Amino acid sequence: METNSVYNKKFRPQDTIVNVLIYLCASLSILLLLGIVIYVGYRGISIINWSFLTTVPSAIKGTVGIAGNIINTIYIIILTLIIAIPLGVGAAIYLNEYAKPGRLVRLIEFTTETLSGIPSIVFGLFGYVFFGTTLKLGYSILTGALTLSLIVLPLITRNTQEALKTVPDSYRSGALGIGATKWYMIRTILLPSAMPGIITGIILAVGRIVGESAALLFTSGSGYLLPRLNDFGLLKKILQPGGTLTIQLYLSMEKAEYDIAFGIAFVLLVIVLSINLLTKYLSKKFDVEKRS
Repeated sequence: METNSVYNKKFRPQDTIVNVLIYLCASLSILLLLGIVIYVGYRGISIINWSFLTTVPSAIKGTVGIAGNIINTIYIIILTLIIAIPLGVGAAIYLNEYAKPGRLVRLIEFTTETLSGIPSIVFGLFGYVFFGTTLKLGYSILTGALTLSLIVLPLITRNTQEALKTVPDSYRSGALGIGATKWYMIRTILLPSAMPGIITGIILAVGRIVGESAALLFTSGSGYLLPRLNDFGLLKKILQPGGTLTIQLYLSMEKAEYDIAFGIAFVLLVIVLSINLLTKYLSKKFDVEKRS
C-alpha cells in the first residue's frame, strides 16, 4: 500500500517549469536591484566627498553641497513620526482591542485602505490648501511634515493592527484572569509582543518619508540653508521652507546637473538600504518570543 509522501510522488513536468519560472523571477529581481545600485554608484560616487556632504551650495565660496537638504530631511522625518506614531498606534489599539466588530470598524478600515491608495500629489495639493493656506503655515517644514503624516498614517496603523492580531488570545485572557486592567495588559504584554511588527511599520514609514517628493513640492518648498544655532534657530527652522534630498534631486535634474543628481541618488540609496537593514535588526532585537 502506497503512502502519501513527498518521496513517492510522480514527476510532473509542469512542476519543473514553475520552479524554473520562480527562480528566474527571483534572479531578475536581484539583477535589477544590483543594476540600479551599480549604475547609480558608478555615476554618483565620484562626486561624494566630505565637502559635498557638509556644505550648502554657494556661488561665492564655490561649494556644491547637500548638508542643508540632509538636515531638512531629518527635520521632516522626526516631525512626521512625532505626529503619526501616536495617532497610528493609538488608532490600531482602538480598532483591535476596544472597538466592537461592526459597521464603524469596517468603515474605518476601508477609509484607511483608501487613504493608502491615494496618489501623494493629491495629498500635496490638500496640504498646500489646508495647512499652507487655510492655517497660514505657508511653505514650511511643518506643512510638509503634517502632509506626510497623512500619507504614512495608514501604513503605521495597518502594520500595528496586523502585529496586534498576531499576539495569541491566551496572553489577553491570562493577563485579565489574574486581575490586570485592560490598559495595563495592552501596555505591558500586547505592545511588547507586537513590537517587531510595529517597528517594521514605523521604519517602512521612514523609508516612505525619505523617498517622497511630489507632496513636498507643494508644501515644504526647496530651501537648502542650514539652521542657525542661536536665537532658537533650530526651532524657527520648522516654520521655514526646506527642501529634502528628493526635492534637490529633482531640481538638479531639472537644471541638467546630472553629476549632482546622481550623487544625491547614491546617498538616497545608501539611506534606503540602511533603513532596510535596520528594520531586520530591530525586528529581531524586539522579538520577545525569540529572546525568551
